[in-house]
Amino acid sequence: MDILVAGGHGQVALRLLKLLAADGHTARGLIRKPSQAADLQAAGAVPVIGDLENDESLAGYVKGADAVVFAAGAGPGSGPARKRTVDLGGAIKLADAAVETGVRRYVMVSSIGAQDPASAGPSMRTYLEAKAEADAYVVASGLDCTIVRPGSLKDDPGTGLVRATRELGGRGPIPRDDVAAVLAACLTMPSTIGVTFELFAGDTPIAEALKF
Repeated sequence: MDILVAGGHGQVALRLLKLLAADGHTARGLIRKPSQAADLQAAGAVPVIGDLENDESLAGYVKGADAVVFAAGAGPGSGPARKRTVDLGGAIKLADAAVETGVRRYVMVSSIGAQDPASAGPSMRTYLEAKAEADAYVVASGLDCTIVRPGSLKDDPGTGLVRATRELGGRGPIPRDDVAAVLAACLTMPSTIGVTFELFAGDTPIAEALKF
């Protein structure tokens, strides 16, 4: 498949691109800074230079893809405005571009807590509100979407063993390696289409855990 990953230089995204390329897919990463291109190439991916936040449309980047993954984020330290333009606005633009170009498959990297932003503290609430609105928009778009809500991200080595649950409101850690592996698996597993699930470290092999 040809897969475009928005936010291609993120920590999970780079891991995902490397896995996809190793599996023989055309793994394209949308990045804003040309200086990041070498890191994508080192992962076996194709860098695509574009501005998720400021480009009016992403259709030119999405065209020709078989699937898109939204793995972008304004990141910690960014203000409320950028959480709206990146975490929400970018996800909406990617969905609109997918609809426009006929790309059906959309995998979203969301966040635990997005089912109830009001319960979070002020600093997290804006982020979770953006994630919740983005998730709802993608679901309403009619695309073949999967919403993945990982727990707290860790740099521990992946184990390939996870807990994936449609029961929302959980808490727990998950290695970034395993998040990337789950995203890659979602792209080839129709059982994940139309599913929103939380993801934590666990004891079930990924292929088994995603049989919803």
